[in-house]
Amino acid sequence: MSKKLLFVVLFLCVVFYAFAQDKKGKIAIGLNYGFGSEFSNRNYTFTNHFYKAQLYYRIKEMKHFQYEILIQPEINFASHQLLNFYFVKPETPDYIEKREEYTKLKDIHEYVLNFGFLVRKPIGKTFSIYALGSIGPMITDTETERMSDGFAFADVLAFGISAKVDQFRFDIRPSIRHVSNAGLNSENAGYNTKNIEIGISYGL
Repeated sequence: MSKKLLFVVLFLCVVFYAFAQDKKGKIAIGLNYGFGSEFSNRNYTFTNHFYKAQLYYRIKEMKHFQYEILIQPEINFASHQLLNFYFVKPETPDYIEKREEYTKLKDIHEYVLNFGFLVRKPIGKTFSIYALGSIGPMITDTETERMSDGFAFADVLAFGISAKVDQFRFDIRPSIRHVSNAGLNSENAGYNTKNIEIGISYGL
């Protein structure tokens, strides 16, 4: 699966680079690293760290704001454990066995392709602040009491600050993330996490 994700990232980079030849200054590519954990609760633990490729395209620039769209291939490494085994109710088939299985610490891999929209407010020539919303399909490789393995969606709301140095832009980005499968599979409680990302991008 990781080889497939790498192929997709490389393919998208080539496409955006080719497109950038006619759109100088509107395209940027980058890489982010982030980490986070669940909001405090008594039911489960969830910690994660992740890598994102960032492909930006500025669609409009006005006097006070800039508007960008972006594509974010991501691989997420998470650890999850059920704390409250009563979350698995007696009406669940084989609930005793599932309680025992789900209360074990699990490693989860998520493969995501998010599509986002970003509104940026420049502050002088160097700094800017922005708000970002994104959503996209995801594949998770591990079933838990909160979500079936397989197809799901990842939604992210983030706010960030950037510093531009020549063609480079450095980012720090706190975010809130929700993962669920929209009821397409049997388990769909999902995960809610708070994260922070750091990243660098380069304008083409």
